[in-house]
Amino acid sequence: MEFLRPSTLVEALEARSAHPDGVPIMGGTDVMVELNFDKRRPSALIDLTRVPELTEWGVDGGRTRLGAGVPYTRIIEHLSGRAPALAKASRSVASPQIRNRGTVGGNLGGASPAGESHPPLLATDAEIELASIRGTRRVKARDFYLSLRTTALREDELITAVLLPEATGPQQFAKIGTRNAMVIAVTSFSLALDTDKRAVGTGIGSAGPTPLRSEAAEEFLANEFDWEDGRPLAESVVRRFGDLVAAAARPIDDQRGTAEYRKHALSVMARRALSWSVTDYRKGSTRCA
Repeated sequence: MEFLRPSTLVEALEARSAHPDGVPIMGGTDVMVELNFDKRRPSALIDLTRVPELTEWGVDGGRTRLGAGVPYTRIIEHLSGRAPALAKASRSVASPQIRNRGTVGGNLGGASPAGESHPPLLATDAEIELASIRGTRRVKARDFYLSLRTTALREDELITAVLLPEATGPQQFAKIGTRNAMVIAVTSFSLALDTDKRAVGTGIGSAGPTPLRSEAAEEFLANEFDWEDGRPLAESVVRRFGDLVAAAARPIDDQRGTAEYRKHALSVMARRALSWSVTDYRKGSTRCA
């Protein structure tokens, strides 16, 4: 196995082009587990930790450009106001040690449906920046996930950044697991209210072969929500929203939970996220708790 350690983005893209079957590594929180248990034996590892562009974040045309190698801890510390749902999801990732190393780019590259960052990226209509020696392109999060652990990422491309729209309304993230910490999600849910567009975004994790949205729930809530004053919604509306979110899921039975339980949990989390959002809306808050 070759070990490549580029120090610039250009060198990294050239290494990726020369080794399309190689595995990029940044935090290594998933890759090293697979290597240690001999589940993967790539021809090359491409260490990206020395590429500065991947560890930076800043404002890009009104959006937040988050480098793919920014660890979860920095997202929590610096982006709670600009990316509330993603910051809250980052807080739920494993342990402090993992949060210090793990990245959104790694989450996207592994494409596990249980990844914490996927629901917020879908709910906020984020874009994924993909680069190769041929150039750079951006793909909507909703178009990035193709099938189980398969994405729009091409074999010569690297995930370089995520583009996050400005938070103009409340954003929420909820996750349920078999215990309170160090847990893979049984299922998860994210909700974002865009007050400028008067639009709703949803994201569902660990309840299908890919992360999912509930377009029916989004359309329903956008029509029912009081965008002027944020008045409390009727119980029937809140329950219907939860039912529509659950209906969008395509879960399976596995060791962490049954399909029936996942749908029930999603309905409950969606109702709670909506209630939290209404409260935050009335307070004029876009920050996550």
